[in-house]
Amino acid sequence: MLSLQRILDVVGEARRRLLRILYVLAPLFGFTLAFQLRPIRFTVLGLSVPFAYPYPNLFDNVSAQVFRAMRAWLLPANVTLLNVGVGDSVVAQMEIGLLLTAIFGMPWLVHEVSAFLVPALRRNERFLVRQIGIPATVLFAIGTGLGFGVWTPLTFNLLFRYVDAMGIAPVLGVTDFVTFSLLYSMAFGLVFELPVFVYGLTRLGVVRAATWRKHWRGAVVGSLVFGMVITPDNSGITMCLIAAPMIVLYLLGAWFAARWERRTVDAPPRSGAAGA
Repeated sequence: MLSLQRILDVVGEARRRLLRILYVLAPLFGFTLAFQLRPIRFTVLGLSVPFAYPYPNLFDNVSAQVFRAMRAWLLPANVTLLNVGVGDSVVAQMEIGLLLTAIFGMPWLVHEVSAFLVPALRRNERFLVRQIGIPATVLFAIGTGLGFGVWTPLTFNLLFRYVDAMGIAPVLGVTDFVTFSLLYSMAFGLVFELPVFVYGLTRLGVVRAATWRKHWRGAVVGSLVFGMVITPDNSGITMCLIAAPMIVLYLLGAWFAARWERRTVDAPPRSGAAGA
């Protein structure tokens, strides 16, 4: 009976945290689909300062504005986007809105998830979560930024060079463009979490550092499989473009894990322990 009560308490707490997350993320998502940002400039001490204010607009909303920026930044100039299905533009706006909601709501999401998990963690696990929390967030932001700003436009340029070489009209469906861009960019964010994952498991004593080095071949195969699954195309090029940095980051995480393990083994005993 006591175990059942504990389970009900956990479920109730999870429900409360989920509702608190939705209270913040749902209005953010609605804002991206119902408002646009109109630019305006203020003059302060002789300097022109750009600013933007929200204005209701169901069609030319924030998601549509971000879509136009994505199109200009990611795609080659000669590529034509097609609205193949009747509701493709709506789906594209919703996907972009979900991404923007996840980005701007991430601090609140992390706060609520941490508040739910921390009571169940041991003291050393809490310390590790606090220690690697900021690096993990920074690495995810760097990975997503590099994926969106560098690797995604590079990939589109590379793939459409094959299209040009075959003399085919360079066209792309709007939902294919948005889905590929978002998944591909966020995949790099997840890939950049790999060193933290490897290091964290070694710090917790779950996996020895030597195990990471021993199974590097499996990591290479796993990286290729991850690249194949996460990318929505079947060219194989995007798979390799994701797998290559993933392998490097795996080896980097294994090196940090081995370095921490050596420091722990070689660390001199504390003075209190020596005196005892």
